[in-house]
Amino acid sequence: MKKLLLSTLAITALLMTSCSRDDDSNETTQTFDPSNFKGVLTAGQSLTLDPAVTYKLTGSLVVKADATLTIPAGTRIEATGGTSSYIAVAQDALIYINGTETNPVIMTSGKTNPAPGDWGGLVVCGKARTNKGGANGETATAEVSDLTYGGSDNNDSSGIIRYLRIEYTGAAFTNQKEFNGLSLFGVGSGTTVEYVQAYKSGDDGIEFFGGSVNAKYLIALHSEDDAVDFADGYSGTLENVFIKDVAKAGVEGSNNGDNGDALPTTNATLKNFTILKGSLNGEEHGMYIKEGGGKWNAQNIYIQDFSKGIKIKPAAEDAPANTNVDNGFVICNPIQFVNVAGSKSEYSGTNTTYLTEGNNTGAGNGAETPSWAQGWTTGL
Repeated sequence: MKKLLLSTLAITALLMTSCSRDDDSNETTQTFDPSNFKGVLTAGQSLTLDPAVTYKLTGSLVVKADATLTIPAGTRIEATGGTSSYIAVAQDALIYINGTETNPVIMTSGKTNPAPGDWGGLVVCGKARTNKGGANGETATAEVSDLTYGGSDNNDSSGIIRYLRIEYTGAAFTNQKEFNGLSLFGVGSGTTVEYVQAYKSGDDGIEFFGGSVNAKYLIALHSEDDAVDFADGYSGTLENVFIKDVAKAGVEGSNNGDNGDALPTTNATLKNFTILKGSLNGEEHGMYIKEGGGKWNAQNIYIQDFSKGIKIKPAAEDAPANTNVDNGFVICNPIQFVNVAGSKSEYSGTNTTYLTEGNNTGAGNGAETPSWAQGWTTGL
């Protein structure tokens, strides 16, 4: 076990919640040095941060099974250290991010001139199903943090994430291995995720790797890859999502990059999305159905300023994705395209009604910032 860092500047954690799901008799508080904030919370330990202190995240902070991390409203964490600097929550651990509309929790870069990719981001690993491990509840290893995720408990809870602003994330090991702003690996539906902004991520803004967590009131602003990504058997609802300034796809949804027919199949419901290309390239269009695609039920989608609307590779290159559209498992009804000069959909199969156009409000106000984003966000 990595030793926890202590110093005369260390603050004592305030015990607010149980870090054991079944027995809180063995709880202990823990101390960390906020000026050199990193370490490991192990079973039976609980840490509550002090919102009056700015924490300097200089390495990884890992919350192990049966430990709890609580972050009150107004807490600020400033990270340095690239790929070595991130916060990770393991299976059977709990995180409580208790921001408010007027006082969000902020995780950001500690550099004088912050930029996308300055640090890792927030990684949460749960015990819900994913098709990366297999169809029968097998587990897999997260591509960042090397923690185990997945299983068969779709109701699993990793805690609460509410009113979080996470900035300048996406540090990269290689072109194929990068952190996102918020990465949710096999996170279950017992977890609350709402009012989260990923701002200036060097990779994806928010990504769901399998799992069954539902999330709402999400913002991805300036994502240097995709804005919102779901894959690997994700089964849940994403609702009220505002996307702007994206280098590739606004929304990318896949089933499995190694096997487009893998089980359990991705089954995502998307409600009330505004997707704006903004100042970046948007080279993969508003939405991208790829790698089997899975099942999509997309409702009230507003897409603006992309060269094309929906991308899907030809059947010869991605037969499972095209088959899912052919069979009526991908539905975009209604969807609105504004200033989309090229093809609204690259799909050329047999289903002529998989999308229906309409006049939509998207995340609330069409291309305008939604009212629910006021007060706790930045850059809008």
